[in-house]
Amino acid sequence: MTAQKRQILVTSALPYANGAIHLGHMVEHIQTDIWVRFQKMRGHDCHYVCADDTHGTPIMLRAEKEGITPEALIDRVHGEHLRDFTGFLIGYDNYYTTNSEENRHYAYDIYRKLKANGKIANRTIEQLYDPEKNMFLPDRFVKGECPKCAAKDQYGDSCEVCGATYSPTELKNPYSAVSGATPVLRESEHYFFRLGECEAFLRDWTRGHSVLKDGRSQAHLQTESLNKMNEWIEGGLQDWDISRDAPYFGFEIPDAPGKYFYVWLDAPIGYMAAFKNLCDRTGLDFDAYFGQDSQAELYHFIGKDILYFHALFWPATLAFAGYRAPTGVFAHGFLTVDGQKMSKSRGTFITAQSYLDCGLNPEWMRYYIAAKLSSKIEDIDLSLDDFVARVNSDLVGKFINIASRAAGFITKRFDGKLAATLPENSVLTDMQAAALPLAEAFEAREYAKALREVMVLADRVNAYVDANKPWELAKQEGQEARLHEVCTVLINAFRLLMTYLKPVLPKLAADVEGFLGIAPLTWQAADSLLLNHTIQPYQHLMTRIDPKQIEALIEANKESIEAVTDTAAPSTAPFADPITIDDFAKLDLRIATVLDCKLIEGSDKLLHFTVDLGSETRTIFSGIRAAYADPAALIGRKVVVVANLAPRKMRFGVSQGMILCASGVSDDSGLFLLDADQGAAAGMRIS
Repeated sequence: MTAQKRQILVTSALPYANGAIHLGHMVEHIQTDIWVRFQKMRGHDCHYVCADDTHGTPIMLRAEKEGITPEALIDRVHGEHLRDFTGFLIGYDNYYTTNSEENRHYAYDIYRKLKANGKIANRTIEQLYDPEKNMFLPDRFVKGECPKCAAKDQYGDSCEVCGATYSPTELKNPYSAVSGATPVLRESEHYFFRLGECEAFLRDWTRGHSVLKDGRSQAHLQTESLNKMNEWIEGGLQDWDISRDAPYFGFEIPDAPGKYFYVWLDAPIGYMAAFKNLCDRTGLDFDAYFGQDSQAELYHFIGKDILYFHALFWPATLAFAGYRAPTGVFAHGFLTVDGQKMSKSRGTFITAQSYLDCGLNPEWMRYYIAAKLSSKIEDIDLSLDDFVARVNSDLVGKFINIASRAAGFITKRFDGKLAATLPENSVLTDMQAAALPLAEAFEAREYAKALREVMVLADRVNAYVDANKPWELAKQEGQEARLHEVCTVLINAFRLLMTYLKPVLPKLAADVEGFLGIAPLTWQAADSLLLNHTIQPYQHLMTRIDPKQIEALIEANKESIEAVTDTAAPSTAPFADPITIDDFAKLDLRIATVLDCKLIEGSDKLLHFTVDLGSETRTIFSGIRAAYADPAALIGRKVVVVANLAPRKMRFGVSQGMILCASGVSDDSGLFLLDADQGAAAGMRIS
């Protein structure tokens, strides 16, 4: 056991109950699961909870379309999600649902405490309303013709053809995406959380640290997250709309008939509900983890796209409702496949179930993802060719083969028993000494670093095999003791490597524990060696990836587009009417350097650019957030700007130009910034 046992509660972001689990989800849940398993191996009290996020308009509409109740839909999806996560060996202590009485209780409790604390306001706003469905329409449920380029069937906040942004009321010929009816403007009273009044607390919390039982200091946020929170705080925090009008699937706000909590209020409260459900079943003390005086550690693993909710909204609602704020919020980047966004037409939008159905070992993917992850907020790429090569080389070629090369001699020549003693061996000594730095790497979520070091150790062991050649010792008279020693070293080296890999490969670890005839490995197993001990006959522990399995995986995830060729949208937009050279000359296209790029609070489509045009600096709002979710990565890029476009006043400020992008028409065709060749300078004119 460790000197200071820690009490830790860990969560992953809640998957929305409106679609299948894919490998993008698995990045986060594998990252979290590895950390939790490591903490449990160290002897800490570590609990891992998650749940399906089940409320909102999309759930209600999908259930209606399928002719079932929302409750029936979320029950079915819950089973599918848990099946997929279990298939990838994610070891939740409780996988729950936000549509629970525990969640209702804490949503009401937090709302009432915030209201009593003066942190809830209500005011009247205007929204588009569907007169046939009798419901207010979120922006994405309003469609029509773009007010700029007249492209049809565009969403209510931005055009996917020309990139223009606008409000839903600016659409030409708008219609409800739910019923097809023409929407009308109506007023409605909404409830708001006064986030701006929490600024002083949030400045302190976002920059703060927690001192842990072992004396270490844990920053509440990663450096990249802190920088982004500082930008949002400095820009001024706005009141947050926490209500929606009926019809809506969710929890009705107390004493407000027809008003429902917006899904982002009760979704994070689902962490509390899932843990409360676990506490009631196991006897854990809920207040010891969520009470204001809690000394336990509370960590949230999330994607970078939901940082605002978890690093500002969530800690503020907790603190001003009398609960403790998180110890740490750990954000990660997105997953690309072969360098591109996941695509259904290319077969790289890979669902968890299709991966498993193709007979692919989930631990192959767990290892590969872990080998890419660090503590930074960086996107990671799944290169399918590299996936095959790395798994086959590292796991089978370097690791598994160590056991297969030694176990047969132990079984056949020594009745399965390891040597009773070993002379001092530098390979084993160095491997045992690696336990501490490897533990530090896992603790810091530096999995890529940890696995690199483990494979360095595996290389040393394989070098020992090649230097001592047990297959030759077995043929030589008088070398029995030496053969016994070498093979005992190799089995112990294999056991140590398995100890360090167990958080990543839990199923393989269980198989190895059976093969070695030992109790479940803990991190402290590195303190001792396995001597005078009988092992079981060796059986294959892991196979190599067959490239044909990857071909089958890609094929299984391709959407058939042949059957809809006549009706599907073209891959490129139709050509516009011809113009003259004089018309083209009216455009002043310039090279610009991106000086800054950041997300815009309140918009899920826009990015806020500050660009250098050589002679001046301008602000431009561009609707490309979906394609470039990490705006900081665009800083320093050369882009093409329409410099003489009339300034346009928007609710976020004035946009002084347009940044050009290439795009297709299909949903997964994406948006792509136009770039300039090396040597192009800010301010240069394009002709």
